[in-house]
Amino acid sequence: MTDGSPLFPLATPRLKANRKLEVGSSFALFLAGQHVAVALIIPRSMTVRATILISALFTWHMLYAAPTEHSVSPSRQFIIYGADAALRGAVSDLAERTKADFLALLRQRDNWTVPIVVDLQPQQANLPELPSANLRFTQTGFGLKLQLDLTISQNLDVSLIERELLRGILLEMMYRQQSHIAAGSVFVEPPHWLLDGVLALGPGRDRGDLMQALVAADKPLPLEKFLRQRPELLDSAGRALYRAYSFALVQMLSDGRDGPGRLAKYIGDLSDASDEPLANLRAHFPVLVSDAERSWQSTLDRLRNFQISQLLTFAESERRLDELLRVKISQTNNPTKIAALDEFAQRKISPGEKMALSQLSRDLLVFVAQANPVLRPIVREYQQITALLARGKRRAIAKRLSRLDVTHKQLAAQMSDIDDYMNWFEATQMNKGSGYFSDYLKAVNQSQLAPPNRRDPLSVYVDALEDQFEN
Repeated sequence: MTDGSPLFPLATPRLKANRKLEVGSSFALFLAGQHVAVALIIPRSMTVRATILISALFTWHMLYAAPTEHSVSPSRQFIIYGADAALRGAVSDLAERTKADFLALLRQRDNWTVPIVVDLQPQQANLPELPSANLRFTQTGFGLKLQLDLTISQNLDVSLIERELLRGILLEMMYRQQSHIAAGSVFVEPPHWLLDGVLALGPGRDRGDLMQALVAADKPLPLEKFLRQRPELLDSAGRALYRAYSFALVQMLSDGRDGPGRLAKYIGDLSDASDEPLANLRAHFPVLVSDAERSWQSTLDRLRNFQISQLLTFAESERRLDELLRVKISQTNNPTKIAALDEFAQRKISPGEKMALSQLSRDLLVFVAQANPVLRPIVREYQQITALLARGKRRAIAKRLSRLDVTHKQLAAQMSDIDDYMNWFEATQMNKGSGYFSDYLKAVNQSQLAPPNRRDPLSVYVDALEDQFEN
């Protein structure tokens, strides 16, 4: 409009043919109101066809602009598109549990900055080659973008989804402080051993197969060679052994008071890591500086001595812990001495005692994975104290050990009360007697019965005499 006149002429009674233009003009004006930046000039001869075309375009626009159904996880980091609400909820729950287990291992808070988009796509018959899970990590004009495309099928592997979710969480942690990355930059992937190890350390995992793979291995693999392995090139047996080594390494790195924090720092620095994986580990974990291979082989040796098929009960864990805490000290030409930990916190230890404490520290380190989850923090604390005593560090150890003993006893008392209550509850809910105490009740009843009177002459005389005195 350059002269102030309307873009489309109004209909008049003497121009009946223009009434078709009125409809098209009105619709065009309506569409122009929806798309302000688009100017439409429609010749009169093309009114009908233009109206049909515009109607089709408008319908397509409305369908395209319709909001796609999606779900947002409780932490709001995971945005799931596609599928139905039930499946989106299941993926959201899996993502949140994976992240919660990972943060618990690192003892870190949830400080995410980059959201992770999960797109659930149905399997297409004409595209069977689509991967089940494809994680894309790119730099856009608005910052980093993490998107996980999942192809939903009947044979979907949940462990694969969990692994890719963890990979996305690791990438977000690695690059959350680097929002201004040049386009085309190469992103560093988290190492495979870190993914496998973190997943294997999750609560409730069955690690029996991992331990069996360690036992079946002919010769332990050196640490540096393991770090350079490519698991995608291994066969099934080699892949199982790789997961077992990954479990052992992540457990070794995350144990100790500073272990979780050092592991979190290592992950945060992975984006700038060098091509020397062992050097990167040594830069973050002092335990590997002096003799990394010895620490590695020692961890593998201790793990091979245990077949972890299931977690121990609390009572079984208590008995095993009490047995371990009785420190056995070998003495030349003398019987083995049994000592308690608090004895070593008061004085300087001998070389023989140092060796015994070092052995106990390694045993407790392995026992952490086998202990009942309720008792596991107590075992970790005992292991840390033992490691300090083995290095001759006694400062404030006595107070720390005293507090730990009190906590240990309180926990044991609470668990005993819980066991008593559960036993009482089970007994009161039974429809019939279990028969476990039949012999005991029979003996008690028999003991309460009056013994039969003896009829020999002496007994008869004594009974008669007793009756006379009572009367």
